[in-house]
Amino acid sequence: MVLKRPRLVIPVGDPAGIGSEVVLKALADDAVTEKASVTIVGTRSQLQKAYDRLHPICSLANPDRLDILDLPLTPDLEQQIIPGEGNAASGEASFRYLETAIARTLSGDFEGIVTAPIAKSAWKAAGHTYPGQTELLAERAGVTRFGMLFVARSPHTDWTLRTLLATTHIPLRQVADALTPELLALKLELLIECLQRDFGIDQPKIAIAGLNPHSGEQGQLGREEQDWMVTWLEAMRLRFPKTQLDGLIPPDTLWVKPGQCWYGTPVRAHDGYLALYHDQGLIPVKLMAFDRAVNTSIGLPFIRTSPDHGTAFDIAGRGIADATSLKAAIELAIELSERRPAIASVC
Repeated sequence: MVLKRPRLVIPVGDPAGIGSEVVLKALADDAVTEKASVTIVGTRSQLQKAYDRLHPICSLANPDRLDILDLPLTPDLEQQIIPGEGNAASGEASFRYLETAIARTLSGDFEGIVTAPIAKSAWKAAGHTYPGQTELLAERAGVTRFGMLFVARSPHTDWTLRTLLATTHIPLRQVADALTPELLALKLELLIECLQRDFGIDQPKIAIAGLNPHSGEQGQLGREEQDWMVTWLEAMRLRFPKTQLDGLIPPDTLWVKPGQCWYGTPVRAHDGYLALYHDQGLIPVKLMAFDRAVNTSIGLPFIRTSPDHGTAFDIAGRGIADATSLKAAIELAIELSERRPAIASVC
């Protein structure tokens, strides 16, 4: 029996960044393309320029041999797109690419979206004020329950790290006010659902971080844990009796066991980690798995994965960008698609 290959779409992100390069590098690998049917959303002329400039120095897929949903840019916009210089023109282009990928996925053309990196500042310069791609994806999908899960498989042990952020792109001084029992319950519920549905873990073990140093040291170093988080956690244990919830673990020790599992020390780690703010979760993720971590949007009616790196304007156009994380994002999208039915058209 021949299994149907999942249909994935890749918007190439900011054309002034490394998106075109890493996409063409990833799709040059037959091991990636043989497992999925991949369509690129971008501007063919920009992809061709990237290929012509870089293929003499690195291995790239030839755009002529790829399925490209071409969105031509006006001459004025195209002239403003220069490798390494993100601006309103490149932001507008990347926004259009993602919009098109979302619309085509919601119409049933694709099972999942693998997004190349965009620059939030370029989006803002183009008049699109979203905190990031995740929020646009959720808005267009019509969902309010969503989260950013970071997934990485260790090359040393094959152990998988899964970290969900309770809050994402907000200033640090706003984190304590943003955290509420309702928000944490929503994120925890999403994480449990994801571990069960997407990763096949029926009775997951989840570690939950404290907010303050030493998880507040019984109120000496911050009151949030004592005032409401401990009570909230007790309520969650009653609500999810088949899920092991460990916490509130001091943030400075939460990542010791994941680090040991990543590098080869056999310890009993958790299936998922709930971090309370951006850097609390992503500093350890990027320390262990910078070149292979995948950002996965959970709570959407379709699969979305993304490499865990930015546009890298400083190296754009030089042929030295690493496509490992994008390959991992494609591979995870394929893996997740095998566990989910194709979405029905909502248009």
